[in-house]
Amino acid sequence: MKKENPPSLYGIHHSNRAGNELWGKNQFNSTFPVALSCYMRDQNIKAVYLHINKHLEVEVSEISFNDIFGIKKEVKNKDLFFAFESKFEPYSPYAYDDIGNIDLVIKHNEQYIRPLEIKLTVIPDDSTSKEKEDQWGPELVIRPATTIYAALGMAHSITTSDNIDNVRGIIEPVCSDIKYWDSHETINLRKQSILNAIDAVHSQLFYLQQPLLMQPLWKTEGKKPKLAENAFDIFIWSDFALCRLFLSKSRKENNHHDGINRWMRSSARLARFLYEFSTRGRVNIKAIYTEMSFGKQTDKEFAAGGKVTRTFMNSQRRYKPVLPKSILTKIILNGGEKQLSPERRFDATVYFTASQLFEK
Repeated sequence: MKKENPPSLYGIHHSNRAGNELWGKNQFNSTFPVALSCYMRDQNIKAVYLHINKHLEVEVSEISFNDIFGIKKEVKNKDLFFAFESKFEPYSPYAYDDIGNIDLVIKHNEQYIRPLEIKLTVIPDDSTSKEKEDQWGPELVIRPATTIYAALGMAHSITTSDNIDNVRGIIEPVCSDIKYWDSHETINLRKQSILNAIDAVHSQLFYLQQPLLMQPLWKTEGKKPKLAENAFDIFIWSDFALCRLFLSKSRKENNHHDGINRWMRSSARLARFLYEFSTRGRVNIKAIYTEMSFGKQTDKEFAAGGKVTRTFMNSQRRYKPVLPKSILTKIILNGGEKQLSPERRFDATVYFTASQLFEK
């Protein structure tokens, strides 16, 4: 009697997740996007890439999954190791303490290749669902790990390109006399100089930016729990482009004299990181993220609704994804849809859609 193959996801051959771990709560939301990426890679379908130019404008282009994964085209998906919720060890020398985990670490031949955060998002979100379809946008909720790894990635790029002294010359004059980084008044008084300093670093070193955030989209028929015909796509944010979200909002939104909003909190944290890194070579991440809470919850960095993200994700593929829902049958293999939990929104949408597709 022939043994049946176990449920699996396209392209994930070697990983620290297997079996039920591919489908569980807070697991399928990252394993499915990796499988989707592997499928798009094999089909030579590029992702949408958001990156900045020297004028700090976020530009939209396309990027191959070879460049996203940081590998050569002859390397096969089966040659890669996908480590979920893991530490990207090459960044550890830039911190005195634990750098924490990121959603995905890609390895090849035991070598660390690329760290990526994964943020699966649905389009439309609540704030844009009642507008015209070409105005739909997804909500993006960013956690501290994302901004920490954005800063660590910058530290790595700055070090390997021998630009530490350059960054120090920009950041140190602004930050050297800040004694209390948790002071609302101090940060507010230096708001413009802090933002200007970070902008100067990014403007000079924009060519060092790297892919950081993988944002897969799944599109529904408005607010109905039903996949649209054109259902899936992937956007990639560079580390510098992601920072434009909170840096630009920091300039546009005023902080009260007795409080710092989330946008400015992220900006101030990045400034302190760059200052400590460029002057000491290492950073105390825990101190930055615990001391500089400014009275707000620390498990979430910030959230950008669809009306904000759509201005950055300026591509038709935002509201007209490139892949049809039928590709679920190519990505979810050997009855994997039966492993999902329909009480979760994305799982439920995929479960019922996939079941109908497989029945056909």
